[in-house]
Amino acid sequence: MTVAKPYTPPQDFLDCFPDISGNTVNGLGEDEPRRPSPFFWHPPDRQTHGALQAEVLKHMGQSPEYRDVFESARSGGPEPIEQTEKKIEKSPAEWVKAIKRFALENEADLVGIARMDPLFVYEGYEIEDPWVIVVGVEMDHAELSQAPASLENITAGLVVGKAYNRAARAVAHLRNYILSTGYSAQSWPGPSASALSMMPAAIEAGLGTLGKHGSLINEKYGSSFRLAAVTTEMPLIADAPKDIGAEDFCLSCQVCTNACPPQAISDEKKMVRGVEKYYVDFDKCIPYFGETFGCGICIAVCPWSRPGRGPTIAEKMLKRRQRRQTIQD
Repeated sequence: MTVAKPYTPPQDFLDCFPDISGNTVNGLGEDEPRRPSPFFWHPPDRQTHGALQAEVLKHMGQSPEYRDVFESARSGGPEPIEQTEKKIEKSPAEWVKAIKRFALENEADLVGIARMDPLFVYEGYEIEDPWVIVVGVEMDHAELSQAPASLENITAGLVVGKAYNRAARAVAHLRNYILSTGYSAQSWPGPSASALSMMPAAIEAGLGTLGKHGSLINEKYGSSFRLAAVTTEMPLIADAPKDIGAEDFCLSCQVCTNACPPQAISDEKKMVRGVEKYYVDFDKCIPYFGETFGCGICIAVCPWSRPGRGPTIAEKMLKRRQRRQTIQD
C-alpha cells in the first residue's frame, strides 16, 4: 500500500484563498438540490476564487509548453459555421446513429446523449437547447502515470492538456456538423468552465460513474479520459446511466485515498446540493493541483484506469453483487 507523504501548500497559494471555503461554494453539506455555483475554472469576475485562479495559472505558466497546449484547448477546432436555414428531416433514432458515428469518426472515443436538466447549468448562466451530447477522449495512461508533473517532467500535465485539446476539436467539428443540418448547436470544451456542468450530464449520458476520486469511471477507459460537450435542439434519444459496479468497488478501495498528497479524498460519501456522493475537498486539492500542473495522481493510480482492466473489474463486481442479491432473496 502506497501512502502519500504529507503536503504543505505554498504560501503564495494560501494567501489567495478568499474568506469563503470552496467547499461551501460547491454546496458541501447542503440538503436541498440546486444548480452548481460558478467555481475555480470560471471567469474570475463570475466566481469567488479568481485571485487563486490567477496565482495557479501564473505558476502553471512557468512551462511555456504547458501554457501553449492549454491555450490551444480553449480554441481548438474550426470556427462555428452559419446554421443552415432549412432543417434536414430525420427520425430521432436516425439522428442518434448519425451523430454518434460522426463523433467517433472525428476524434471522440466515447459519445453519449442526455436530456438537458436545469441542474446541469451553472447559476447565472442559461442553456435553452433540450439535448446535450457528451464526448470523451482517452488519455495515454503511460504518460498520465508519470504524475505528478513538475517543471522538470511536465509529461502528465501535457497529456491532460492534449486530451482537452482533442476533445475541443471533436466537439467543434460535431457542432458544425449539426449546424450544417439546420439545427442549433453550441460546443462546450474544457478545462475552462462556462454554462454547462459536464460531469452530471456525462453520468446521465452513460459515459461513467462518479468515483471516490471525484472523476468519472468508465468501463473501458477507467478515469483516463476527458470530457467536452455539444448542446443542440436536434431531436435525439437519451442514453441511460450505466452501472458498471464502480460504486461497489470504491466502497472498499483506498488506492486513490492513500495516494493523494493533500489528503483531499474521503472514504465516505458527502451530502452535496441534496445528493449523497463522493466529494473531493476543494480547499485541500487545489493548491497541490496547481503546484503540480494538474496533478492527476488519483486517476492514474485508479485500478480501473489500467489499460484493459476495466471490463474485467466490472464483470467481477456485477457478478459479486448478483450473488449477494441471490443469497438475500
